[in-house]
Amino acid sequence: MIAITDMSKQSKEGKRDRIVMRNARIERKTSETDILVELNLDGSGKADIQTGIGFFDHMLNSFARHGFFDLTVKVTGDLHVDCHHTIEDTGIVLGQAIAQAAGDKKGIRRFGNFFLPMDETLVMGAVDLSGRPYLVCDLPFSTDRVGGFDTEMVYEFFYALSYSAAMNLHLKLIHGRNNHHIMEAAFKAFAKALDEATSYDPRITDVLSTKGAL
Repeated sequence: MIAITDMSKQSKEGKRDRIVMRNARIERKTSETDILVELNLDGSGKADIQTGIGFFDHMLNSFARHGFFDLTVKVTGDLHVDCHHTIEDTGIVLGQAIAQAAGDKKGIRRFGNFFLPMDETLVMGAVDLSGRPYLVCDLPFSTDRVGGFDTEMVYEFFYALSYSAAMNLHLKLIHGRNNHHIMEAAFKAFAKALDEATSYDPRITDVLSTKGAL
């Protein structure tokens, strides 16, 4: 089930006037996971995250806080099997929520990028809300797990998210060695890049594309 409230309308001058929040609510239930995601792209960073995986909760809280997104994520997953279905399916639903909340993308910057430092670690995140999904995720890890989060699931999460959101997403480790820092810097860099990509620019009155559509 998907619900969305458009936050804008066209003024007589052709500019986007912000009226209500860009919200999305998506529920997805399968034999492996039961997921609810509520997203407000124009929030203040409030989060209510319950995935059953403590470190994943921490990552999604960081994403919401540093992107200034209000985010609710409630997940019941088959964690008795492993963390894979819970993390991947959450990526699918969060990506759908981003796509729905972004709406027609008129007036937004479309592109965003950020270099996120975290102690010895530096991660670059770049986003293009192009409508064409693609992921480049160059984040090498030296351990198999951080908390209850398998490090190989970082790729799977962002792959699922980028494809369901139809975005081009690049995440690259510039330098760093602590696996906790690398993972957290990636989530925060993505948040900052997405915040920039979804923000409005008064010079953009339609979609930022020579094609006229995204």
